[in-house]
Amino acid sequence: MSLPLYYYVLGTPLGVLGLVRWSCWLVRRVPAVLYRPVVNDFRLPVSVVVPVYQEDPVVFTAAVESWLANEGVVEVILVIDASDVVCREIAGRYPVTVVVTEVPGKRDALRRGWRAASSELVALVDSDTIWAPDVAAQVCQPFADPRIGGVGTRQSVYGSSGFLARITDMFLDHRYFDENASQSLLGQAVSCLSGRTAVYRRALLVEVEDEFMHETFWGVPCLSGDDKRLTTLILERGHGTYMQRSAEVWSTFPDGWRVFCRQRLRWARNTWRSDLRALSRRWVWRHPFLAYTMIDKAVACFTLLLGLAFMVSSIVAGHWVFVVVLALWWQLSRSAKLLPHLRRRPSSFFYIPGYVVVSWLMALIKIQALCTIRKQRWLTREVAVENGVVVRTSIDGDQSTPEEISA
Repeated sequence: MSLPLYYYVLGTPLGVLGLVRWSCWLVRRVPAVLYRPVVNDFRLPVSVVVPVYQEDPVVFTAAVESWLANEGVVEVILVIDASDVVCREIAGRYPVTVVVTEVPGKRDALRRGWRAASSELVALVDSDTIWAPDVAAQVCQPFADPRIGGVGTRQSVYGSSGFLARITDMFLDHRYFDENASQSLLGQAVSCLSGRTAVYRRALLVEVEDEFMHETFWGVPCLSGDDKRLTTLILERGHGTYMQRSAEVWSTFPDGWRVFCRQRLRWARNTWRSDLRALSRRWVWRHPFLAYTMIDKAVACFTLLLGLAFMVSSIVAGHWVFVVVLALWWQLSRSAKLLPHLRRRPSSFFYIPGYVVVSWLMALIKIQALCTIRKQRWLTREVAVENGVVVRTSIDGDQSTPEEISA
């Protein structure tokens, strides 16, 4: 088959780029295969701190019961937004501590919670996150090493079986069987302990409190990205962060495209802000593998779209052999990268094309996030930063009553 010259001009670098990207993945994948959760008899009491804002009553009830059912949890502290009457009523049915707050935003709620906690270990948990019966016992084990300052868990999707739920489940497994596993093994420096459930030494939370509450980026107070910020502050102080994959939790995730895209945009902005700041500081280079993964993720959103551009050009030019070859390559290559997930859910093999398409969408969202990096809106909650002040808004961003973050 005779091909235009530009196919060789573009196709050869694309092939070389593919080899480079596969090599980068193998650098993560090999240590990830060697990762094992910590196993020992080390135990400490755990305080559970949960910011609550307009949560689904059924999910919230199941979550509260799962925390209380965990042996080792000595207290559950619910910091509930004053507007959330339903969750306050539900909380009244259980032996939990309720703190009602008028201050908008999640960060102040987290701080109020860990200030009220009495245990050496504090689990910061989202109000839609349901625990397995042994989470409290599992997350304690890495803390046998005094250098560990924070421990994360493994997440799975709860309560939904639609297309976006399946795709999200695939992304989650890729995260916990690839990136987080390799970061845990090589340097005990996980880049982000997800806020769905992350456990910290309380003394460290108190130590970093001021920097956490007054984070800014290019002069704008930071509203979201609390989990990424806490992880970074722990690492900056020379402590390790670890992913204990044997501690499994389930959380709800968006099943509508609008909310999904807004959530991903918020997360992407948080990641850009945190990683760009970290890469400009000396501390991150003491964790060379962590720095490597930050750079790799930043580059990936651009390189991923080059394959899409080549596919589109092949379709426009009518070179269907190339279209078929590329499609088959993506099917096989993504299957290889998602092998741990496919072992658990073999039917996800048929979702690989959807996974590829959503990957392109997320790459575009990451580029949009970079271009709008200074914007501070939650997007899926009625809170934003306007003129340096955290304010309540409508979901679409219209300002309502401003309220300062309490110092």
